[in-house]
Amino acid sequence: MKNIVLIGFMGTGKSSTGRALANKLGYAFIDIDQKIEEEQGMSIPKIFELHGESFFRDCEKQMVKRVAERRNTVIATGGGTVKDPENMEELRKHGFVVCLSANVETVLERTRRRGTRPVLDGKDDGDRRKAVESLMEERKGLYDQADYTVDTSNLSPLQVIDDIVQHLRARGI
Repeated sequence: MKNIVLIGFMGTGKSSTGRALANKLGYAFIDIDQKIEEEQGMSIPKIFELHGESFFRDCEKQMVKRVAERRNTVIATGGGTVKDPENMEELRKHGFVVCLSANVETVLERTRRRGTRPVLDGKDDGDRRKAVESLMEERKGLYDQADYTVDTSNLSPLQVIDDIVQHLRARGI
C-alpha cells in the first residue's frame, strides 16, 4: 500500500488528523517536523533561531527522502514542505497526497500562540491576519498539487478522517 501524505497550511490539522488516521488504517505515523525536532534535539523555533530557515529546510529535505520510501505510513508534513519541488516529487512517488485546508479565521484561531510558528511569527509584523493571508496565497498553487483536498474548517477530526477514508476507498486505495 502507498503512504498517505498530509500537506497543507499550518493549523489545518495535519499532525492531529495524521495520528488518528494512521490509527484507523493500522498504518505507522510520522510527523516530519517532530522527527526533525527529535534528531536536532531542539524545537523548530529554536532551530530557526540558531541555524536559520535554510538549515531547517535542508533537514526537512533529508527527512522527506528517508520517510517517503516507507510503506503503509501516514506522513504529516510541515506547512512549507511543499515549497521544494523535490520534496513533493519524493512524497508523490510513494504516496497519495491529501491537502488539509482551512479558512483564514480557523487558521488564526489554531495558530494564535506566538513563538511556535517561526515562519508565520517572522512575517506577521503585528498583523497576524495579513501574514496568514499572504502565506496562504503564496502557497495556494503548491497545495493544489494534492490528489485530494479536505477543508477542515468546520469539521471535527473524526469527520476529516471519515472523509479521507471514504475517498480512499472510492478510489480503491
